[in-house]
Parts: sequence; structure tokens; C-alpha cells
Amino acid sequence: MTTSPKAPPPGLTVGGYALRARLGEGGMGVVHLGQRPGERPVAIKVLRPHVVGDDEARRRLAREVSSLSRVRSRRVAEIVDADPFGDIPFVATRYVPGLSLHDHVQEEGPLTGDDLRWFADCLAEALEAVHDVGVLHRDIKPSNVIMEGRTPILIDFGLARVAEDSRITMNGWLLGTPGYLAPEILYGDDATAASDVHAWAATVAYAGTGHAPYGRGPSVAIMDRVRRGEHDLTGLDPDVRELVEDALAPAPEDRPSLDEVRDWLEEIGSPTAGSAREDHRPAAPVTLPYAALAHEAYDAPTRVGTAAAAPVPSDEPVHWSDDWTAPSGQADDDHHEWSDEDWGATPTTPHVRTRVLPDGSTEYVTDYGPPARERVPAGHRLRRSLTLLALGGVVAGGIALAPYVALVVLSVVVWVLRSGSFAAASAGNRRDRRGAKWYDGIQVLLAAPWHVVAALGGSLVLLLWSAGIACAVALLCFAASLSMTTSLLAIGGAFAVSAWWGPGSERVRSPVRRLVDPLARRGVPWLLVTLLVAAAGSGLGAAASAQGTSWTPYDDAPFSGVRLPGWL
Repeated sequence: MTTSPKAPPPGLTVGGYALRARLGEGGMGVVHLGQRPGERPVAIKVLRPHVVGDDEARRRLAREVSSLSRVRSRRVAEIVDADPFGDIPFVATRYVPGLSLHDHVQEEGPLTGDDLRWFADCLAEALEAVHDVGVLHRDIKPSNVIMEGRTPILIDFGLARVAEDSRITMNGWLLGTPGYLAPEILYGDDATAASDVHAWAATVAYAGTGHAPYGRGPSVAIMDRVRRGEHDLTGLDPDVRELVEDALAPAPEDRPSLDEVRDWLEEIGSPTAGSAREDHRPAAPVTLPYAALAHEAYDAPTRVGTAAAAPVPSDEPVHWSDDWTAPSGQADDDHHEWSDEDWGATPTTPHVRTRVLPDGSTEYVTDYGPPARERVPAGHRLRRSLTLLALGGVVAGGIALAPYVALVVLSVVVWVLRSGSFAAASAGNRRDRRGAKWYDGIQVLLAAPWHVVAALGGSLVLLLWSAGIACAVALLCFAASLSMTTSLLAIGGAFAVSAWWGPGSERVRSPVRRLVDPLARRGVPWLLVTLLVAAAGSGLGAAASAQGTSWTPYDDAPFSGVRLPGWL
């Protein structure tokens, strides 16, 4: 599957998900980026008619999806919703933005050294999580691995079994990709865990060399080379070459097991030595879906969906329990092994429930959704508000003492903050798409002139808005016959509030909050800085009251020829 977005016809929805973009297409169906209002985007695979077929095929799909929903790993794009019985059957998984391994290698080149060993171990960890619940992947290949930064995420796990059982193979079609299918499958035997190990090795070989291990050409020629074990590992890192050689053995019994693969990776000095089992390594940054950038941040926890398939029709009651019971073959602590560092700033926390079906069997259902917005302690919010209030006092005091100079300085500050916000957002988007690079800082500097120009229009709108509000306050002060200093203080306060909440002000608030929030978490430093800022604002106001307002670069106040009550 590729992640090149193509816009679907507008207005299309599947299962309540609005289809935002077409991500790819495979033998089982077409994959779209979908989103329900207020929820996170998901990858929706709309299944082809010949895959789901009749009611029996749909029930088989429901059972399979129910089983697959038990797979829980940060290295796997888990199933979050499904409806095998709908008019348009679909399976929705966690959306992983980024390039497929195939495209990543084409753009960035083969993986080497620690990056290759990290890739191999993470992919083996993902495959191990799938096998732990009794499911085979059956279709591991570069296009089914998405690179999230430098970490591989396995997609489309296990669903190949559904297609294998369906009408797609009735006419002798081969399910899978030649060159990544194990020899025994080409001979017509059933897939086994060793078959997935073979596909794992072929995928690692591609990641480390940049070319398919069994070469290119007609499918018949590739499959013949697979059956003979004639692979080309030229250029593969010597540290993993022997392991990949063994895993590509034509006979399944000659291949190492997944446990042996992971032990071997640890012995050769994998940077994840014990990391996937005890993750002491900083996790790769979790990226945000590009479509989510067009939506506002979440205001409350919402539910993306359930990992279980649509319920099997029955008149008998179904009993739910919120108590966690580990599926067979899965340790109880696995449910608690994830942390915010693993998932980034906005983790998806699974909540697993057991569902007792009428026949007495148990189904495991996982709820996914964006987490509740972090609750900021009241003391933190109060300290942050006081600091911002003190900054507003500096703005008001500056305008009271020297209006024209203060307005020029404020305009420049607003422009600079918005420019910096554009630059930070652009750099973050690039990192989200293809990970951090050594030349990111250079790109920011080269793009700085464009960001300065891009920020100009919004800055002018915000400043004109704030000036308009300030003029309205000035008229009110004139009507109330307030003194010059008092009026200018009120005008300055109104200008500060308008610049903070006006149109486009989010790009002003964001960088300011990044400075103020860490300070508000630290009691003594916050107190000292806030007192200094408040003293500066008070000093400016006191100076304006004592020595009068300076109208630099002009000599007199505006409308100095007009007698304004209270402004003389």
C-alpha cells in the first residue's frame, strides 16, 4: 500500500467516516484516509466484492477481524473499527502517516548499521505480536511496512487469510507478492510461522540493499528463483547478512524461529538489545496525520471505534465487562507496557473489554480514541494567567509612555512571532513526513524569508483588528472624560487583549505559551520573572504618569489643536 494521497470524490462516507484521501490499493480493496467529526483519522480498507462475497464469507471475515483485534503492539497498525455486514464492508486501522518502506528506500537509500538492526528488530517484534494471538501475517513486504520516522509499523496483518479463503483464489490466483512469498507457499502448501520469517528476511534484505532479494523480471522467473533459494544479498550489512541468509532457507525447518531471530539480533549488538522487550531507547517521534492539520485540536476524549467486528446477529443478550482479561498466550502486563514516550504527545490509549457471546465464547474488544486533554492543575493555570497579565501590563504601560514607539515594537514582535510559528510548523510537518534530518536547521534558515513574507498578511490583519478595538476604547474614554494617561493605559490593555485573541492570533499565542508554560511549572523562577515583568509594566505606567506621554517621533499629541476634555 502506498501513502500517496489522491482525493476521492467529495461527500463519500463509509461507516460514518468521511473519506479524505485515497492512500492506496491492493488485492483486497482500496484504502482511504477516513475521519469522523471530532475524531482521529483512520486508514479505512474498503473491501472488494469478491473478497467478502456471500453471508458465509462475511461471517468468516467477522470472526477473523475479531481475532485480529487482539493484536496490540506499537509496531502494528491495529484494527480500530470494522463492519463486515454493512452495505460497504470495511476494516479501519490506526492511520500511520509516512512513506512505505519501498518509497522510503527509493527516496532515502538503503538502511545501514544501527538503523538497519533497529528496523529488523522492530519488524520482528511486530510479527511476534501478530503470532502471539495465533494469527499469521501472510503478506509481509516493503509496501506493507510504513516508516514512522525510523521505526517500521506493520500494516495489513492477518487479513490475507480472509482473502485466501475467499473467491479471489478460486480461479488459481496467487495471493501475495512474488519474491516475498516463501517457497512452500509457491508449492501449494499452507503458510506457517516460518513462512512469515521468510518474508521478514526478504523485507529486511530489501531495506538493507535497496533491491528485491530475488531480483526483478517475470513473476514466473522470480518464483523459480525463490523455490531454488537463489537470492542476491549484495550490499547487505555483514552484521545481519548471516541471519537473513538462514531465514531465507528454502526449507521451512532450516529457518530460525522468531525468538531465535530476536536473540540473534541482540547478540550481534542490536541497538534494541532488549529494547522491544524493555524499551530503554527513546521512541521515534510519533507523527501527526497530514489531514489532521486542517482540524482543530480535540476538546474532549472521543471514541474512534471498536476493534471488534460487527456483532453476529442474535436475539440472545450479550454481556460486557470492563475488567481486563488477557487473551490466551498474552501476558497480563502487556496491557500496561505503553507509555506517553512511546506514543508521543498525543498517545492513543487502548481500553480492552471482554464480550461474552451467547455461545459462551469470549471476544476481546478494544476502544481507541484521542486521550483526554491533559488536565492542567489550577495552580499552574493561575500562575500562567498572572504572567500573561503582567505581559499585558507591559504592553499597556509602553503605549501609555510612548504610543508610537510601542506600537512599532509590538507590530514587529507580532510579525516575528507569527513568522517563527510558520517556520516551526513547516519544520514539524517535514519531520512528521520523513523523520528528523541533519539538514533540518539549514532548511529552516533557507525558508525563513518565505515565512517572513507569509506571516505579513496575517500580521497586518491582526494589527488592524487590534487597532480598531483600541480606537473604540479610545472613543469610550473620551466620552467618559478620562485623563490622557488613564485612557492610554485602557487603550494599551485593549490592544494587548485584541492581539492575543484576534484573528490569526493562535500563531502569536503558541510561541508565547511555549515560553510561559514551562516557567509556570516552577514556583520560585516563575515568581521572580513575573514580579520583574509586573515591575516593568508598573514602572512604565508610573513614568507616563509622572513625566507625561512621549509622542516621539512627533512633538505633540494627535488632535493637539482640539480641546478634548480631560486630555489637556
